[in-house]
Amino acid sequence: MVQNSSTGLTEREELDNFKRSVMSENTDVSGYEAEPMTKTSLSQLVVSVRDLSQSLITKIVDEDVIKYTRDLALCLLNTKSSWGDLNVFVQDVLETDQTFNYHEIITTNSINSERLKFWTIDMCRNQPNKFDLVITLGGDGTVLYSSWLFQRVVPPVLCFSLGSLGFLTDYNYDDRESILKEIMADGVTCSLRMRFECTVMTALSTEGKTGDSLEHEIKSGSGEVFDFSKTHQRGKTFCILNDVVVDRGSNHVMTTTQLYGNNTLLTSIEADGVVISTPSGSTAYSLSAGGSLVHPDIPGILISPICPHSLSFRPLIAPDSIIIRIAVPYDSRVSAWCGFDGRGQIELNPGDFLTVSASRYPFPKVQNDKKMENWFQGLSKTLHWNERRRQKPYSVKR
Repeated sequence: MVQNSSTGLTEREELDNFKRSVMSENTDVSGYEAEPMTKTSLSQLVVSVRDLSQSLITKIVDEDVIKYTRDLALCLLNTKSSWGDLNVFVQDVLETDQTFNYHEIITTNSINSERLKFWTIDMCRNQPNKFDLVITLGGDGTVLYSSWLFQRVVPPVLCFSLGSLGFLTDYNYDDRESILKEIMADGVTCSLRMRFECTVMTALSTEGKTGDSLEHEIKSGSGEVFDFSKTHQRGKTFCILNDVVVDRGSNHVMTTTQLYGNNTLLTSIEADGVVISTPSGSTAYSLSAGGSLVHPDIPGILISPICPHSLSFRPLIAPDSIIIRIAVPYDSRVSAWCGFDGRGQIELNPGDFLTVSASRYPFPKVQNDKKMENWFQGLSKTLHWNERRRQKPYSVKR
């Protein structure tokens, strides 16, 4: 992570104003309490996010990543900008790591002890405005980790590729010095990637409830605010960048769940589960479940069943202004489990449901000038999209 103490990056004032408009004091990386969004506020949100988009985190997994982190930290400490020296934050576990060798760095240059600092999960959770830029070293999993750390406001994120997948990592680490100099001189352009707000709703009681009870409860909660306080208790809210998966977990039978659009029952799902994905997550689990490839600039909510027991249940893309609910009916044989970007497994018992909507906290990803081409190149490079030997021409006798 990088912090400067004076002016800021290009369009910094607009980003700060956006942060202040959505910042809250208490944020929990494992989920947070959030007031439910109304239909009107959701519609206004998705429109504003589309308008705005016209504008050193490392996940320690092996020794090589630590070496790269040390190298980049030194590079940043030695980088000069028009507004002064940079303060560099690295993960707190590196303070005692032998490969990173923090004490050697600070003894080489006494100023480094004041400018080389350590970030913690609590700092990301409670003080996101402390950072002007987040730098990730790794693959797409590291980018998802940075999104998970910043459950609400996310600083601009610059992604260097060191991993095996590269749909979210646009920048080559070998070009780091020129890229950083360009950023310090000209600022950044951010693509605001859509994230989901996922809220778990727990049934207050199952006594006397039938198979149709949950549908009636969700319908009775309709209106501008969707008030379910009489029948359900609102739990944690998670902000995710890729997808939320509701599946059968360790159950040996398939799950029975219901899919709602706002307060209307759309269909019942007899399957191993369902993937609700953002456009950024269309190349992940959703793709494996048969979902469409969707460019991240296209706003929408992808719904892909996992091994449905039906030949006609096809994946679909819903508008980003809709509120999706995945419910476990009261008469379901088994519970279901939901995971958020592969984390935070929570059990949904009969009568519980999950609410999924466009998040008020998008993911500002630093974008280069070739974002359209990069995504298609990623399909070819990573997934070998539509690669085959070309058909031979006819040999026509002349």
